[in-house]
Amino acid sequence: MASLQSSCTVLGTTAPKPRIPPTSAKPSRHLLPNARRSHHRFHVSCSGGPGEEGKVDRRNMLLGLGGMYGAANLVSYTKVAGAAPLLPPEFKSCGVAYVGDDPLDVNCCPPTSDVIKDYKLPPVHRLRVRRAAHRLNQANVAKYKRAVKMMRDLDVSDPTDPRGFSQQANIHCAYCNGAHDQVGHEGLDIQVHFSWLFFPFHRWYLYFYERIMADLLKDPTFALPFWNWDHPKGMQLPGIFDEEDSPLYDPNRNQDRRPPAILNLALNSTIIDPAQIISNNLSLMYGEMIGTPASATDFMGKAYRDGDAPPTYPDGGTSEKGSHTGVHAWFGDPRNEYSEDIGNFYSAGRDPAFYSHHANVDRMWTIWNDIPADYPKAITDPDYLDASFMFYDETKQLVRVKVADCFNHKKMGYDYESVDIPWVRSKPPKKAAAANIQDLSKGVKTAEKLFPLKLKKITRVLVPKPTVGKANEVLVLENIVTDNRKLIKFDVFVNDEDDKPEEVDRAEYAGGFTQLPHRVKAKNSKSDLRLNLKNLYENINIADDDSVVVTIVPLINGEAVTIGGIKIVEAPSA
Repeated sequence: MASLQSSCTVLGTTAPKPRIPPTSAKPSRHLLPNARRSHHRFHVSCSGGPGEEGKVDRRNMLLGLGGMYGAANLVSYTKVAGAAPLLPPEFKSCGVAYVGDDPLDVNCCPPTSDVIKDYKLPPVHRLRVRRAAHRLNQANVAKYKRAVKMMRDLDVSDPTDPRGFSQQANIHCAYCNGAHDQVGHEGLDIQVHFSWLFFPFHRWYLYFYERIMADLLKDPTFALPFWNWDHPKGMQLPGIFDEEDSPLYDPNRNQDRRPPAILNLALNSTIIDPAQIISNNLSLMYGEMIGTPASATDFMGKAYRDGDAPPTYPDGGTSEKGSHTGVHAWFGDPRNEYSEDIGNFYSAGRDPAFYSHHANVDRMWTIWNDIPADYPKAITDPDYLDASFMFYDETKQLVRVKVADCFNHKKMGYDYESVDIPWVRSKPPKKAAAANIQDLSKGVKTAEKLFPLKLKKITRVLVPKPTVGKANEVLVLENIVTDNRKLIKFDVFVNDEDDKPEEVDRAEYAGGFTQLPHRVKAKNSKSDLRLNLKNLYENINIADDDSVVVTIVPLINGEAVTIGGIKIVEAPSA
């Protein structure tokens, strides 16, 4: 992945952002089903993704995956000179969240407090069990609806109550859309996507959200359901979120994707065969969880420290960039300019399904930690461990939390219902014979003749390899310039003889690029996409070739993408 410095634009400003007095806080406004916000130009600076402690004591269905589990279980990163952990935002300095240069018409700023406490995890007497949403019984559903209604009622009775539904939804907006500057860095946003902070931030977010609901219900056993989209039985919007008279309903979703429509993580709407969609989904899950990551930061996301520019999509981890983003994009409402609600960062928290979606994202972190791997899973860099955030707890107390305190979810008082994980058995079948590169490359141009490339159509390019045949290499798509206002998706295949881009459950699929619509302070973003090729070479049974044919397939708004170059490099040493 590209360095933060090379892949992100520093969001500097010459004048301070307008600051919103805390007394002006108001609930965020829902879009009507056909409403559009044409006057908004969306500003999101994004970062996220993390690491955790390793263990092999759970989910015996994962045994037999093969590979050496990281025996030492720790990986150290050289501390960057002068670097420091990201500090929690100063709530009293919270400002306007932006879409481009225009302020949002909602106030994402949380209430302020003169008292801030360092949070200590309370003793756990009984684990809360998060269950699959499609498996909830009527009593569980009724309790969940009642909890969300109570939070929505707080929006009316006291719009500044941090436990209210709108205040909770605005947390995501404030941490994603420029309302919070980095402490000591005026105009430089805090961003919680596309870095090693992605998993810890959202774990803490759901932790307090869940505890608030449990406190309102006076039921300490209450637990959020998770949206089990990694299993065929959960690959549609859970029915509890599709009842129009329910507090769990949000009208701002893609109406074509209501149940029983099947979630399509590949985001290829030309695929209509349900069996192919499910096969693609399971194969993509296998890739992002097992087949593609070669290090902890491959899965968790790149480093993000104090003073760093907000990272971009390619800096995120495989899970965040894959299934996480796929769900957001698939269900975002195309009737709204920026795919609100769940299809955009600033508005995603307005959809109750968002929290169950992220419960499953969090579950992916727990599962990944139990999967045997030949690399260490834990990140021990102090700038990661000491990074911190601020939230309001269930008593309305403003608290400071640290990344290091959220690695063990059971110590946080919850666990996940044990269900089958079919994607561990969904490795794409290995090709029996290597592609004939001489035949495949006939008429295919080299990068020098094609790039920079405006991605208007399927493009094939002949790319030289630094090492002949199987090797530990990385495919790099350089200087990808995208229009941040648009949903974008393209896929990448290597030595693809079958030429079936709708099938990403094949050995030749290398990965993809998905961008949710957003805006930084410039119209366009520039970044690099890095795709590990070691396992792919094994799966395609690559011959002793000194080059490969790379196929780039635009799926959504390819005309809004320009790729500056392409190359294959040796993978960095661990």
